[in-house]
Amino acid sequence: MAGKGLSVLGKLRRPGGYPAGGDTIGIPMDNQRAELVLGRLQLLITRKLDGLLQGDYLGLLPGPGSEAGESREYRPGDDVRRMDWPVTARTTMPHVRQTTADRELETWLAVDLSASLDFGTARCLKRDLALAAAAAVSHLTVRGGNRIGAVVGTATAVTRLPARPGRKDAQGLLRTIAHTAPQPGRGNLGDLIDALNRPPRRRGQAVVISDFMAPVDEWSRPLRKLGVRHDLLAVEVVDPRELELPDVGVMVFTDPETGRTHEVQTADPVLRAKYAHAAAAQRAEIASALRGAGAAHLRLRTDSDWLIDIVRFVAAQRHARTRGTVR
Repeated sequence: MAGKGLSVLGKLRRPGGYPAGGDTIGIPMDNQRAELVLGRLQLLITRKLDGLLQGDYLGLLPGPGSEAGESREYRPGDDVRRMDWPVTARTTMPHVRQTTADRELETWLAVDLSASLDFGTARCLKRDLALAAAAAVSHLTVRGGNRIGAVVGTATAVTRLPARPGRKDAQGLLRTIAHTAPQPGRGNLGDLIDALNRPPRRRGQAVVISDFMAPVDEWSRPLRKLGVRHDLLAVEVVDPRELELPDVGVMVFTDPETGRTHEVQTADPVLRAKYAHAAAAQRAEIASALRGAGAAHLRLRTDSDWLIDIVRFVAAQRHARTRGTVR
């Protein structure tokens, strides 16, 4: 059952939500409605995440920090890169160096708004889900003097929004993302990610929000380069029709990036099986490339409650990554 998160996003384009049958492509963004939904979105995120993610320092990726702290004995699962070799040599027991969590963080978003995200067959478009992910990252990072900036990519341009502190500037950033007009054509995800690599920035957090439908070779190298310097999170936005086809007879598919159409007989079980197999292989390749870049991987679907998915992801990250961190 769709939760409140989907209910809010489902009203982003028009008062009555989306028409039956998932025909959502090309629905324009109403500015007044976008402002209303952004306000509801912020309230919903605040209530949900503040209520469940308590701690001294909240964040979507609570990294170990960079300031050296005390040492303690090694435990299975600890990062071997934090081994304290001088203490290990003196005590003859493996020790790891604890670190103090950073209190000021600079977060950069790379938000892919290419035409392939103007698609959705459930309660929202993938584009709307990307906005929700950006809002959640903003809420969990903009506090205590933290700064957040973004690069927003369409088929024709990459817009850079400078990193600034404070909720007011964060809301302005989300407003710009929400009002970015859809552009026909295919964007370059690799160039968008590279916009975070140049010019070099202080170490911080980088979040890439996309459906990653572009060829993996196009974006995997820039993403690996980004992961070397920053704490990296990849938010993959998925629609269920990209994973499997329903048995509904003849369907006409339109590529949102090229405009080409193609009729498909979905009643053919062999075709549906081949489609599901190819889709699974594609998603496995994407997941492998994200792991290779050292990115934490969060998958959001247009047919599930994105708020619950984010809460589970953050809770798991906090449990796995804060071991040995001095707060």
